[in-house]
Amino acid sequence: MKLLSSLAFLLSLPAISLQAKPNFIFILADDMGYGDVSHAGGKIPTPHLDQLRTGGMRFTDAHTTSSVCTPTRYGILTGRYNWRSPLKKSVLFPPKKSIMDPKRPTVAGFLKERGYRTCVVGKWHLGLNWHMLDEPAKAAEGPTRGTCWNIDFSRPPQQGPLKLGFTDDFLFPASLDMAPYLYLRNDVAVGIPTVSKGWNRQGPATVDFEAENCLIDFARESRAFIRSAVGDKSPFFLYLPLTSPHTPIVPSREWRGKSPLGTYGDFVMETDWVVGEVMKELSEQKIAENTMLLFTTDNGCSPAAGIPKLVEKGHKPNAEWRGHKADIYEGGHRVPFLVRWPERVKANSTCDLTVCTTDFFATVAEILGVHGRKFPANAAEDSFSFLGALDQPARSTPTRPFTIHHSINGSFAIRKGPWKLCLCPGSGGWSAPRPAQALKNGTLPPVQLFHLGEDPAERNNLQAEHPQIVRDLVDDLYHAIKRGRSNSGLPTKNDGWPNTFPPKVLELFPQLAGKGGTS
Repeated sequence: MKLLSSLAFLLSLPAISLQAKPNFIFILADDMGYGDVSHAGGKIPTPHLDQLRTGGMRFTDAHTTSSVCTPTRYGILTGRYNWRSPLKKSVLFPPKKSIMDPKRPTVAGFLKERGYRTCVVGKWHLGLNWHMLDEPAKAAEGPTRGTCWNIDFSRPPQQGPLKLGFTDDFLFPASLDMAPYLYLRNDVAVGIPTVSKGWNRQGPATVDFEAENCLIDFARESRAFIRSAVGDKSPFFLYLPLTSPHTPIVPSREWRGKSPLGTYGDFVMETDWVVGEVMKELSEQKIAENTMLLFTTDNGCSPAAGIPKLVEKGHKPNAEWRGHKADIYEGGHRVPFLVRWPERVKANSTCDLTVCTTDFFATVAEILGVHGRKFPANAAEDSFSFLGALDQPARSTPTRPFTIHHSINGSFAIRKGPWKLCLCPGSGGWSAPRPAQALKNGTLPPVQLFHLGEDPAERNNLQAEHPQIVRDLVDDLYHAIKRGRSNSGLPTKNDGWPNTFPPKVLELFPQLAGKGGTS
């Protein structure tokens, strides 16, 4: 009997080990700023994000790789800087081809190989490689307006999430102000668009699609996936990139008028509600303790939110940071970053170390004990694990040697310790001085050097006083580009050299032109 009992115990070990693996949830808001959450001083009630903060760790110096959406999403899934991809600036507009390489590991595929169910619910915006019609279709009812009528919606796209490591998906193709307007489930359109819709950019839509229902749908689908994974006794990864509070700013009926700060405030509150729904499901399934739940956003708050009017009412969406979405300044890419994992992360803790959204991949890998030679050589070239920071929030050893930032027009910045070098004369984005005006302004130096410890508002350009620091940071940036990676490992190749440096920057630092524009 003892032998049989021991045998039964040994046979049960793999299942026990499988269940011991933590679940991972990555929630990504869209165009929500550092100061939009109430625990960071915001005037919009965000009770669930505040609960997430008190139950876990807040990172105060967290950044996206880019100040716009498509590039940031690429970096999260690949652990690689966005400018290494084929997209060197701006965002992807459907029906353009996917910027994802199916041969490149994603964090979803990495987890799938280790027994995880992996699901994306929400905004994709990385391209889908649709099949195209020979002749554009026409709306069955009303006028035929906008783009994307040449997509063949009857055929699954050639490179949806299921081809990139996900086992399940329920997604909206791009931003909520970009056609086409429909959902896909497991890479198949849920219906054929027959009418024109759209807040800004019109195009094909299914009759029943309404933008104001997206958050309700995403919350429902997220909870259903969690229940399904628990029922399967599978560890899971849920990637939940929301469409809010990006334009169109359309809170659902239940949330209209809830905020003291108008429609944008209502939409932020509904975004917070989705986080609460996920937390509620984890609690009901009794798996919150062993689930690492991460919340962040894809870039800073957009001027479409009406930032000056919000500031007049005492609400600073991007806190005290300079700039906003699209900019190379801190307001463009410094974001909220919260991690709750009750089994491991101390409640109500704070970490001031610099982290980046690319770091999720390496962190997940270290949690699962995969590092060094075990880690795929062609993966996560710019990812640095922040697991040590989760275990010791007060640690002073940096998780990464430097961090590289990117703006909507392809402008670069590199941050190392308190020093930040912007390789452009202006914002690189939408705030003043905008790129065209900054390049014409002969009084502006070609680069900007800020000491964020003494000048967090980025007002005092110190490039003339510290030429050696400028040169050292340029060298770090150049070698990071040339090596194809910024972490340890063998050099690799980018998908082309990022030829987005202004001419005057290249005059000063010709090495940044690369060799013939390739790498």
